[in-house]
Amino acid sequence: MENINSNNLANSISYNRILWPIYFLNGFQSIAWGGIIFLIVPLSRIMWPTEPTHALEMGILITALSWSASISGLVFGHLIDKYSRKKIIVTISIFRGLAIVMLGFALEGGGSSAWIYFLVFISIFGMFAGLSWPAVISLSNDIVPKAFRSRFFGVYEIVRSLTMTFGFLIGAFLVQNGLWRQYFWGTGLGILICALIFAIHNKEPKRGAQQEELLHIIKKKDVNYDFKINRETMLKTMLSKTNNVALIEGIFTQILLGSINFLILNLVQNEPHNISEFSTSIFMITFGLTGGIVGQILLARLSDKLAKKRPILRVPIIIVAIIGGLFTFILFFFIPWPHLTIEQGKDVPFLMAFPIIWLMGILFFSSRSIFSLYMVNQSPLLQEINLPEAQGQIVSWNQFLENLGRGMGPLLSGILLVVTSMNYQSTILIITLCILPGVILWGFAIKWFPSDAYNIREILKERADILESNEGESSPSDHK
Repeated sequence: MENINSNNLANSISYNRILWPIYFLNGFQSIAWGGIIFLIVPLSRIMWPTEPTHALEMGILITALSWSASISGLVFGHLIDKYSRKKIIVTISIFRGLAIVMLGFALEGGGSSAWIYFLVFISIFGMFAGLSWPAVISLSNDIVPKAFRSRFFGVYEIVRSLTMTFGFLIGAFLVQNGLWRQYFWGTGLGILICALIFAIHNKEPKRGAQQEELLHIIKKKDVNYDFKINRETMLKTMLSKTNNVALIEGIFTQILLGSINFLILNLVQNEPHNISEFSTSIFMITFGLTGGIVGQILLARLSDKLAKKRPILRVPIIIVAIIGGLFTFILFFFIPWPHLTIEQGKDVPFLMAFPIIWLMGILFFSSRSIFSLYMVNQSPLLQEINLPEAQGQIVSWNQFLENLGRGMGPLLSGILLVVTSMNYQSTILIITLCILPGVILWGFAIKWFPSDAYNIREILKERADILESNEGESSPSDHK
């Protein structure tokens, strides 16, 4: 038992020692992404200082952010499986950093002109964001041992949540004090510095280095896994039934998730509730981060333990995460929020005296804890049913559809709010119907996953035999 624990600790330290720059890069990019999403109300005030929040225009900004990432990932995602992940991550980080820096030069009070300026550079930021997550998935597939995948993605998500939330807190403070330019300049510079650190620290790993079927042969210095996907292999693996479930379900779940964030912020930060951006960020840190840590560390560890011998258990865990996490989010819109003045909304101790605020905290804690299981289990599951040379492409497909849904969420919410005369309860009930397809499809995946995973293992065993017979030579591609 002691030997097992010591090996686990050594493996954990090993991959974290390699990937720590990724965590920092993820952090600064999340600050930027969160600043665009969570600061929609103050951003609208920057563009139109004397007018109410332009819900439709701000919804379009968030939609452009998500859809630009979706399209670029779909178009260029295959490059991740052909070329150096390290060079791709460095390149996209440079362009993302520069785009955020440019947002700091927008014209305050510029109205539609300022909105178009934001639209252009947010789209550039999103376009290069489209390759980031697929590249991380592909890289981690060759660095992180399978028994630690949920924990890795859990830590990655904690970093994202921490930096996004603290970024929201710092951003809200700076924006409220007229220092929004400094917020964008500092965040963009942070991305550029982290990209430089990653370029210096990290090396490109061998593909397939963590596949059990390939371990004995890939460790040899003169052996490289250079197989490429062809049409036959794509149909057999990337378009398997379980992969199709993940692709289709992502659209509907992300429509709901994207809508919830947009609707909650508009609900609590506008009349008659007037909870300030800074107060909102305090509540997110107090309740949301603690919930995220519980889900992304403790429950992620439990997920790895359960899935170590039975990977299929990740599927029912995902179903529970979708139903439980999103249901508790929806309850936000049916609690009696207090009516406050603008000054009261800025007074955090005053707000904490309301029992309803603590109820909101419990809901937020619960939803973040439960829904975090979705992320820390979906990514390892996709890695399990796809070949090493398809990791970037399949995640790009999945990301495209998820971002399509996430981008549709705010836009759909803005339209429904206008149609329902700002009735948040009616809007969220209509959007809640999006949860049904995902739950039904993952239910079918319980039957399909074992055969899809077995298919991948058999292909890798054949690949291992080919590599051994061609030891010392470049491995053949599927096309050959």
